[in-house]
Amino acid sequence: MLLAGDVGATKTLVGLFNPGRRRPTPAVIKEFTTADYAGPEPLLRKFLADEGVVPGAVTGAAFGVAGPVINQVASLTNVQWLVDGPALAASLGIPRVRVLNDLEAMAYSVPVLARSELHVLQRGEPARGGNAALLAAGTGLGEALLVRVGRRLVPSPTEGGHADFAPRTAREIDVLRALTVEFGRVDIERLVSGPGLVNIHRVLHQGGGACPAVGDSGVAEAAAVSEAALSRTCARCVEALELFVAAYGAEAGNLALRTMATAGVYVGGGIAPKILPALGTGSFMDAFRAKAPMEALMAAMPVSIILNPQVGLLGAAVAAGGR
Repeated sequence: MLLAGDVGATKTLVGLFNPGRRRPTPAVIKEFTTADYAGPEPLLRKFLADEGVVPGAVTGAAFGVAGPVINQVASLTNVQWLVDGPALAASLGIPRVRVLNDLEAMAYSVPVLARSELHVLQRGEPARGGNAALLAAGTGLGEALLVRVGRRLVPSPTEGGHADFAPRTAREIDVLRALTVEFGRVDIERLVSGPGLVNIHRVLHQGGGACPAVGDSGVAEAAAVSEAALSRTCARCVEALELFVAAYGAEAGNLALRTMATAGVYVGGGIAPKILPALGTGSFMDAFRAKAPMEALMAAMPVSIILNPQVGLLGAAVAAGGR
């Protein structure tokens, strides 16, 4: 069997998968609260024991972790965890363990996704021999490349979500100025992420009146801002979501240019499926294609939203199988 994990600061998904000809199939998937465990080893030991997995039954494992991976070791930022691939292989008796950046792990799922797991924003004209790209906004913004090597798309991690935000409009420049005062340096994640939407909302509501997205704590939450925008109960929330969507589309286009993603651009993460009506208005794709003098190139690139909520775990399972 294959063991896969999607490790986050709040929750960790762990699954056992059966290898398949096209893609692994899940046998069991469980969710754990990350902070309930001192590290990955006790969590994985409990999971394997609860499922009655005998030593030697797991032939490969892979774990996606939010953050940079150096020499198969990753430290989580918001919880005191060290994910050490060689140490886990030795302690758990698994012959092959891989530690991947979470977007790199997600990228392994891209070649095996079914059409029903994708929502197409632009069909384009996919190039069989081209590269692909993946970005995903959630708690942060992750980006990964899929480089064409022969017949395969090989994932490569990046920390592109921490590249500088490049404003394109006067309103975006206003937001950049305000966030620069607050944070100093403004990376793209400061706008394109759940907390990023809250940052935009806060700037646009400065000096404004009451907002339905602001709770008793006096602080808005991203889901509440999205809800108020989609229901059009707050004009400034509508503007905040529109700016967020345009910045997301522009960054998707930037990544596509850097990758030459003629085989497709994929949008993952938890936010996109929840705001499909906003992504379908055209502002996302307008910002994606507005890359003069490369408009024709951008219009030919397929763009899809990934709908599978466990795509990170699936990708880790693909990587665990050695593909």
